[in-house]
Amino acid sequence: MKAHWLSPFVRQFALREWMCIAAAMFLLAIGLGAQNGLGHLDQSFYDQFMKVNNRPANNDIIIVAIDDFSLLEIGRWPWSRTQHADLIRKINQANPRMIGIDVIFSEPEQAIFDGLKTGDAALAHAISQSNKVVLSIIPTDKGTEVNALMPIAALANAARTVGHTHLEPDGDGVVRSVFLREGKNGVWWQQFAHALLDPDHQSSSIPAPSAQTDLLISSNNWQRTEQMHIPFAGNNRHVQSVPYVSVLRGEVAPEFFQNKYVLIGATAGDVAKTYPTPVSAGTGGMPSIEIHANILAGLIDGKSIVIAPVWLTALFCASPVMIALFAYLLLTPRTSLIALVALMFATVFVSYLAFRQGIWIAPSAALVTLVISYPIWRWRRLEAAIAYLGQEFIRLELEPHLLPEAEPAAQHNHAEDALERNIKAMSNGVHRVCDLRQFVSDSLDNLSDATLITTVNGQVILANKAAQYTFSSIEIDHVIDAQILDLLVHFYAPLPVDLPNNSQFQWGDLTDMRCNSAFLNGIETQGAKGGDFLVKCAPCQSSKRSLVGWIISIIDISPIRAAERNRDEALRFLSHDMRAPQTSILALLELQNEPESALPQKELFSRIKTASRKTLSLADNFVQLARAESQEYRLEEVDFQDLLLDANDEMWSLAKAKNIILKTDISEDEFLLHADRTLMTRALTNLISNAIHYSPEHTEITCTLKREVTADAAHVVCTISDQGYGIAVADQDKLFQRFRRVSTPDQPTQNGSGLGLILVKTVIERHRGKISLVSEVGKGSRFVIEIPC
Repeated sequence: MKAHWLSPFVRQFALREWMCIAAAMFLLAIGLGAQNGLGHLDQSFYDQFMKVNNRPANNDIIIVAIDDFSLLEIGRWPWSRTQHADLIRKINQANPRMIGIDVIFSEPEQAIFDGLKTGDAALAHAISQSNKVVLSIIPTDKGTEVNALMPIAALANAARTVGHTHLEPDGDGVVRSVFLREGKNGVWWQQFAHALLDPDHQSSSIPAPSAQTDLLISSNNWQRTEQMHIPFAGNNRHVQSVPYVSVLRGEVAPEFFQNKYVLIGATAGDVAKTYPTPVSAGTGGMPSIEIHANILAGLIDGKSIVIAPVWLTALFCASPVMIALFAYLLLTPRTSLIALVALMFATVFVSYLAFRQGIWIAPSAALVTLVISYPIWRWRRLEAAIAYLGQEFIRLELEPHLLPEAEPAAQHNHAEDALERNIKAMSNGVHRVCDLRQFVSDSLDNLSDATLITTVNGQVILANKAAQYTFSSIEIDHVIDAQILDLLVHFYAPLPVDLPNNSQFQWGDLTDMRCNSAFLNGIETQGAKGGDFLVKCAPCQSSKRSLVGWIISIIDISPIRAAERNRDEALRFLSHDMRAPQTSILALLELQNEPESALPQKELFSRIKTASRKTLSLADNFVQLARAESQEYRLEEVDFQDLLLDANDEMWSLAKAKNIILKTDISEDEFLLHADRTLMTRALTNLISNAIHYSPEHTEITCTLKREVTADAAHVVCTISDQGYGIAVADQDKLFQRFRRVSTPDQPTQNGSGLGLILVKTVIERHRGKISLVSEVGKGSRFVIEIPC
């Protein structure tokens, strides 16, 4: 059953709804972004970005501070202008670049000593001699108009220039910007810090006019232009300063001021006027003289904060919103929420990077729109989900109840709304379908035989674990969606069980309804890499008895066929090899009854003894092989060196009879492992015995033993080499098969059962080891055993 919301109509409706929400959110982001800042929200981001700005204070600027210490030492404010004159002369001796005095000298000093007016004249003379002094003016509002409060004429004429020190905070009381030019009636004054720049640096230091450089005219005709956002040194980094009284007393070396901008102003709490700034939040206000120092530093370094154009801010705010909306459409709710948070962080981060480059792009409009967009989209999706549940729960209730279900617990005094009832009904239906599917899936997977379910045209749609394993063993990884005939062609010699051997059969007949009934007992076949299989096929029908697919089982009957072959070989062995010696004994006894054919008693007993020993050897080999193939291994910790020496001792007399020397070459390592002592000794004895039997007289057999360590594990490696007749390459594959014996034409005939080496191979493999052979006709053989320690 396909979900209703996956229908083309529903998908088209969801897309139209998304497009409407996307258009609304886009217009909202554009509209808010066009405001170029959402008041306190964006001002907070601006201030935080300014705080983390890592630009240090400019070392070319020094403040001579009228601080609390100087007031304590000199006396209450105002001070004599003669002292200011002395200060300027001391600073001027160091040849500073410029001197700025943020002190208003709007009235003449009235003190007369010895009949001479010393203050104003002395200060004017010092300022004139320096020719590097900039005095300050401030606009004053008298209610009807704004006028400039100027220094007295004598000082203004002596100064190199004057500059305004007007600082006007934003609506939240924080000083973030300043106007580089202010005036009225066509008379303009440069900002105090701007006026301090020397002529060689001035022309290149004024930042290019931005959108905020339009002429501003107040109601009282005071004009301002060329707004500059102040690039404060971040994290409240203060400009270096020295106390006024220390300079006056000569406690500061003159060279300290050499080629520096020197600003003289108040920092003492009772005298200085302070303003909140982006970098002084939480620490009180910043003195105006230090604000002018930050303005001067920005002008010297060519740094300022430029407000981005309206179109750029609007585009910046709309971009993450559109990305988020695409994420809502394509991703899951949880993933889209993560994407939303990531986009919000990315928006703030990109705004900060732009701020570091001197461009302020307000991010709040984007953040507000992002926060609004998510609940709106999810609300609409929830409405769609409620409608979907209401339409589908009835269909799910009609699904068949094939599995037993617990009775629902009775609930009293519990009011349910429509959504809760729909969700509960949908949940019951979904659980029923899921349980049914899980039941079918578990039943299919737990079948021991490989089972595949196909469509009518033979495309595999389900395959259990056994089927995946069966086809992976013949290097077919993609079973699902494959064609069943393409898979079955990897099985050879198909033969219907109930039809004669000469009948014609092709795999396509298996999924043909006209022929399928003739193959009810299956098709016997062989795998590409060996093994015997029985393939069965049954039609899968719908409730209306129409064909909807096929159920195909592939049964591995290799163990059954192997057992049958072993049985046949055992019967042949019992009927031939073990029967022949007994028949010989009976024949000898019958011949002995006839005087003319009777053998001497000694020869008779010798022949009976030989036949009996052969029978006993065959029976013993057969019993030992049966035990080796069983699961009853008595493992114990043994020293492989002892097993090899025991096998050598047991075969010594046999080797001595053929004048064959048994040599051992054992390293100084330890050879401890867990093994069945009896079976392992028997395997080594068989190998040495074969080497003796298939070697000519007066040769050597060498048994070497060593320990090899690899990256995976340590192994005991035992090699048994002879100088015998060797084994042809074509015969080497037969060597480890039951009842197989190989020989070369020039070697003596050897009696044997053909069970010795199959026993050796079985025992070694049951001990997680392996055995290999290197042999060449006429040059002997070398058997190599590797067993993990």
